[in-house]
Amino acid sequence: MSLVRLNIKGISYSQTQNGAYALILSEVDGDRKLPIVIGAFEAQAIAIALEKEIKPPRPLTHDLFKNFADRFDIVIKQVIIHKLVDGVFYSSLICESDKIEEIIDARTSDAIALALRFDSPIFTYKNILDKAGIYLKVNPEQENVSEDNLILDDAVDDTVETISDEADDYANKTLEELNLKLDQAVADEDYETAAKIRDEISKR
Repeated sequence: MSLVRLNIKGISYSQTQNGAYALILSEVDGDRKLPIVIGAFEAQAIAIALEKEIKPPRPLTHDLFKNFADRFDIVIKQVIIHKLVDGVFYSSLICESDKIEEIIDARTSDAIALALRFDSPIFTYKNILDKAGIYLKVNPEQENVSEDNLILDDAVDDTVETISDEADDYANKTLEELNLKLDQAVADEDYETAAKIRDEISKR
């Protein structure tokens, strides 16, 4: 499978869903965008790395990882978003130390926060971009709004709507069904889905 390189287009806060952010990745040699829903902490970590002039007074978690890796001569060569299951993206860090390469599993938001700190390229497979990539068009009737803002707002709201639909689906399940889904999510190591199901169980 061929790899497609991605750039970070930006981070958007949803105007319709409180607390929801979307990280927008853009293919280097194309027009498709890949929106990924992330949490507030991860959004902050990525935003700080994007703004080179911002230096936190103390190292954040991803900065600590970078400092640790530098001390022991570990380099992240690239990040690959390698799988998409039920709306959840899975990523790998391709690391190298003493000319030995290792592959480490990571949440996509964490992987990208680290890629920024290591100046590492970000890739995904063509089939994932074919499945989840979207073309975003600007509405010419809207005035005084930049193209970037339109792209980000449209993408985050569309992506968050998908997540909201999943939450509604969980609300219609019985406790027994939810517990079965929770066990399956944990078995599949799909911890983000497991967390959503756990939250729904807690509400009951």
